Amino acid sequence: MKFIRLNITVEGQTEERFVKDTLAPHLGNFNISTDVRRVLTSKNKRKSYRGGLANYQKAKRDILFWLKEDAHSEARFTTMFDLYALPNNFPSYKAAQNIKNPYEKVAFLEKAMEADINDKRFVAYIQLHEFESLVLCKPQNLGYEYFEHEDAVHILQKVLEKYGNNAELINEKIETAPSKRIENLIPEYDKVSVGATLAALEGIDFLKSNCLHFKDWLEKLEKLSKEK
Repeated sequence: MKFIRLNITVEGQTEERFVKDTLAPHLGNFNISTDVRRVLTSKNKRKSYRGGLANYQKAKRDILFWLKEDAHSEARFTTMFDLYALPNNFPSYKAAQNIKNPYEKVAFLEKAMEADINDKRFVAYIQLHEFESLVLCKPQNLGYEYFEHEDAVHILQKVLEKYGNNAELINEKIETAPSKRIENLIPEYDKVSVGATLAALEGIDFLKSNCLHFKDWLEKLEKLSKEK
């Protein structure tokens, strides 16, 4: 088993914290050291600003720079971006809108991004449909932080059941994306401060067993150190 250094470009602070607190320790068991940083959105002589995915070209430049910066053979790269609100200048974005099956759609977009980045060390990952899908795998966990919102948690549980207990299928529309559903019922919900913690509360194996696309991605990463 060889040593791998994995560099992950993420959309925002919540994903960054989730990688640091949850994914990095897990992947360490597979001889993988993980580094993470948010997308570079702008910079000046004094400071760089990171976070958000409003423009694909900015994300692409940031990823390509990191690929060049860490050109070593043991380096690998991936992303953690949301399908919800993906910028419309993303590779093959328009063609993807004709794909109804969300799993086929996200796989199509990931393949298009890998072709655009064009580096064999890069594996694209787009979260179905956004980070809060991981939180909604078990809505009851919101009750630990927002215990006065018992009714809201019950409603979110019913939403999950409506989608066959598959949080990755909860759709991506402006009003009904996972984060919007939570915020509409629990206005105090703070993605940055509690999102990553709640998503990880049941552990990686729970997330893998309940989020198939997340599982496929994570298992690709787990196998990186076994590549010949």
